[in-house]
Amino acid sequence: MKMRTLVLLGFLGLLGTLPVQAVEEGEQAPAFTLPDIHEGRPDISLADLRGKTVYVDFWASWCAPCLRSMPLINELYAKYRERGFEVVAINVDDPVEDGREFLLDTPLDYLIAADTDNKVLEAFGVTGMPTSFLVDRDGVVRMVHMGFRDGDIAGIEAAISALLD
Repeated sequence: MKMRTLVLLGFLGLLGTLPVQAVEEGEQAPAFTLPDIHEGRPDISLADLRGKTVYVDFWASWCAPCLRSMPLINELYAKYRERGFEVVAINVDDPVEDGREFLLDTPLDYLIAADTDNKVLEAFGVTGMPTSFLVDRDGVVRMVHMGFRDGDIAGIEAAISALLD
C-alpha cells in the first residue's frame, strides 16, 4: 500500500512539470494586458483590440528567426492596417533592455509589449520561438504559426487577407 501511494504521489508531481497545452485554432485567445516595451506608453490589452484582426507574435532578441520575421511582419502591418489589422509583438526578454536594443536597429511601427515574467507566454502555451497567433475580430485564434522559414510570410499574408475580407 505504501508503494502505491508513493507511485501516485510521484505521478501527480510529474503532472505539475508538464507544459501547458498550447492554444489551438478555434479557441478563444487568452486575455492579456502588458506594458508597452517603450517606457511611458500605455499598456497593451488584447481586449482593447477587439473588432480588429490581430497578429500576436512572441519573440526574443536572441531568436534569429524572430529577428528575420519582424521586418516582414512590419511590411504586412503597413499594407493591411487601414483594413483593421493590428500586430502585437510580445517580447519575452529578461532583461527587457535586450529587446529594446534590438528595436534601436530595427524600428517597427506596430505595438510591442513586454512579458518579462512569461505569464502571457505560458497562457498561450508557447514552446518555441517565434510563435504567432492570428486572432479574428471576435477574439478567436484562426491560425497558429511556430518558427519562421523562408517562404512562410506568403502563407501568413494569405491568412491575414482572408480574415480581413
